[in-house]
Amino acid sequence: MRRRSLRVQRESTLTNSPLPRRGEIWTATLGNPPIRHWVLIVPLSSSGPEGPTVIQLPPGETGLPGPSFVKGHFIQVLAKGGLLTQERRILSGTRMREVVLAIRRSFDPDAPWPGK
Repeated sequence: MRRRSLRVQRESTLTNSPLPRRGEIWTATLGNPPIRHWVLIVPLSSSGPEGPTVIQLPPGETGLPGPSFVKGHFIQVLAKGGLLTQERRILSGTRMREVVLAIRRSFDPDAPWPGK
């Protein structure tokens, strides 16, 4: 008989929150030299042009001080050690599907886009 072991999910040493989950917004350091950004799998920017790979998020949705822009064409790997603090808001499943489509449009010109 095989014995099953239970895995205990460790909490992040950075905050009291569990490890980052899809849809969460965090503060992180990116780049060299490191610069503080808000991130959601992809970095959030404070500006951005309208287009098939850019989604504007209003402050009421993110809890951040101003409008933010998800740039699906600007994705990168982020070490968990670069995460600083978790913000209070989590994006909805509907909004996350929009983010996934924006990322897809960055490498698939045939991906659907309402502005097309």
